[in-house]
Amino acid sequence: MDKREILNNQKHDGEQRDWGTYGMATSATKEASKIGADVLKSGGNAVDALAAMQFALAVSEQFNTGLAASGFIIYYDAKEKKTTVIQGHSKAPEDAKKNTFVDENQDVIPFIERSTPGSAVAIPGIMKAFDRAISLYGSRSWAEAIAPAIELSKQGVEVNDTWISSLQKFDKRLGDEARKFFFPDDVPLTKGETAVNKELTHTLEILQEKGVAAFYEGEIAEAIVEEAQKLGGCLKLSDLANYEAKVQSPLQSSYKGFDIVVPSPPNGGGFALLYMLKLLEEMRIGQYDVRSWEKYYLIAETLRIMTADKLAFMTDPDFYDIPLEGLLHPDYIRERAKKINFKFRNEEMAPGNPWEYETDKQPSGLKAQSIEKGSETTHFIAVDKDGNIAACTSSLEHVFGSGIMVAGYGFLLNNDMTDFDPQTDSINSIEPNKYPVSMKTPTFIFKDGKPFMALGSPGGPTIAASVLQTIIHVLDYQMDLKDAIEEPRIYNGTGPLIWWEEGIPEEAKKTMEEINFQFDQIALPIGNVQAVLFDEENGQLYGASDSSRPGIPVGVNKLENE
Repeated sequence: MDKREILNNQKHDGEQRDWGTYGMATSATKEASKIGADVLKSGGNAVDALAAMQFALAVSEQFNTGLAASGFIIYYDAKEKKTTVIQGHSKAPEDAKKNTFVDENQDVIPFIERSTPGSAVAIPGIMKAFDRAISLYGSRSWAEAIAPAIELSKQGVEVNDTWISSLQKFDKRLGDEARKFFFPDDVPLTKGETAVNKELTHTLEILQEKGVAAFYEGEIAEAIVEEAQKLGGCLKLSDLANYEAKVQSPLQSSYKGFDIVVPSPPNGGGFALLYMLKLLEEMRIGQYDVRSWEKYYLIAETLRIMTADKLAFMTDPDFYDIPLEGLLHPDYIRERAKKINFKFRNEEMAPGNPWEYETDKQPSGLKAQSIEKGSETTHFIAVDKDGNIAACTSSLEHVFGSGIMVAGYGFLLNNDMTDFDPQTDSINSIEPNKYPVSMKTPTFIFKDGKPFMALGSPGGPTIAASVLQTIIHVLDYQMDLKDAIEEPRIYNGTGPLIWWEEGIPEEAKKTMEEINFQFDQIALPIGNVQAVLFDEENGQLYGASDSSRPGIPVGVNKLENE
């Protein structure tokens, strides 16, 4: 495919679009994007900007990410032409038990009850991941990365629709300490007012002065452990002190002549994306109209096939083998594609047998994961003047995480333990020091060895679906990047129910329903894609943000000293 045809279709005007020649920063909040762009303008590199954006998001979107979040950082070194992943995924504490989320009758505890006590809190990894990224690839210090967020936190942030929606839908998740901030005087924050979290400002100042050690070994670590244990958790100081952010090689595959680069397991989103792209390449999805029922059918059945295999085989590779080679083998993909017939929704979508295509790996003998819950996240990207690219998807897991705010320090704890299967006998069940499977999918796309696109999204199990459909809209339908993001998306698991966005044609929905799919009663936004497109020939970067949140891309067109 000629990438020039795609680039020629890109638009220069409109909201939540921007162009830059020296750099680009894009995120789900205006505050974080502007801070990232300011770092780039002043000569900072992509990692410097990305780190500053994570801290800024901890202030401006503190119900979706924060200091106790998990995440995956993906970094492209333009000089070395090499992509690296820094894994800051949360991990089960040493004393975690397989039966944490079942009752005395071995029945699964309802989600709201298992996702808000201290037992839902996993060892947070995002701070160590950014400390590692700064030390390996940054040009500025940890203290400099935090400085803009401290100023933002002192000034406060304007409460917007995302804050209001989160409070209206998920206020029951908030613990007493969190309610003091989000419901001052027992009244919810209102749109347009300025929210100032003085305790979070104080925490950021401690981290700036004392470094990441204060979070994993010092006074903040002690406060985290005290809060989690007080509410029934098993997190210990040694869990925090022993956590390490791993530096890993990415997974890579191709789609229509483009190279797709994603994190490797225990990240499951990267595998899911590569797997689905291979299925859709086999089925030549681009031959169908972008809003045809055939296109939606292909995506829906592809999601069902992928989900069945993901739930059966994705796990922490330090614990059990994953048949990755088999899952992505061309013959296995062709075998799985036979389930797609354009006549009906397959009633049962069981996992396949990729072990036939493996030589030295063995099945665990454990069951497939039985339950997969939604969550919220945030994604952000920075590109510098030298062509280095840094991106991160970070999360507290659910909106407001566990709902537990650390007293005196003003930040929420994650509920990442719910990324595990609550059942005790599956491949993704809880085990001590194990990583749960994550669907975060920060993605880089290359053409002929050169960067072409970087993108990602929040949305728990929907993340890979959002990234997949955006990629297809650009590569198969040659759409403008912002239009590709806004083109209505769908999501489904292995069952018949489809979540959908406004704009899906009624005729297409009717045809899908006739072949035994069901559409949710109302349309809702799925994900929040952030993306950057690279026009190397003209020396330009094109950023676009999803309208489901108020974020913006901010292009950099010259440095401060030029």
